[in-house]
Amino acid sequence: MQKVKLPLKVDPVRAAQKQLDYDGIIKAELLTRLAESTQSVKSDANVTLSFDFDRRHLAVMHGSADVEVTLTCQRCQEEFNHTSSVEFCYSPLLKTDEDDDEFPEAYEPAEVDENGEINLVEIIEDELILELPQIAMHDDADCKVSSSDKVFGKLPIADERPNPFAVLKQSK
Repeated sequence: MQKVKLPLKVDPVRAAQKQLDYDGIIKAELLTRLAESTQSVKSDANVTLSFDFDRRHLAVMHGSADVEVTLTCQRCQEEFNHTSSVEFCYSPLLKTDEDDDEFPEAYEPAEVDENGEINLVEIIEDELILELPQIAMHDDADCKVSSSDKVFGKLPIADERPNPFAVLKQSK
């Protein structure tokens, strides 16, 4: 099956009524915030989405996405490729649900615009950004910084400098 470009926005309730399934891509040029968070985005994001209703008759969007990005290793400062894969589950947060404290914890709320649509690119890009490692590093075998260059244990104590406020004690 050929992958196609996903729509930028979709009405989740209408898509759930039709039980739509999407298998497509989001062009790398549209992932601007992800590109700012990494060195570069190497590939288009492969995305699968499935819309349906749950037992409580809430519209639900299940999906997964993966993309290849370039990160900078925090140990050796060399660039390396990293594949970021995420799975997510959203339900639209309709105006009637805002006051409802019983929104299921299993779903992330997706805010809808004035037309009742959600922005797929923003949601998927948010998930991919959250999946990025906090400290990007190569595997130990691939990193140029050897284990002998790493320092573990206690740090040396800095030189004791006199307290600048010690003069005030003497004036008492």
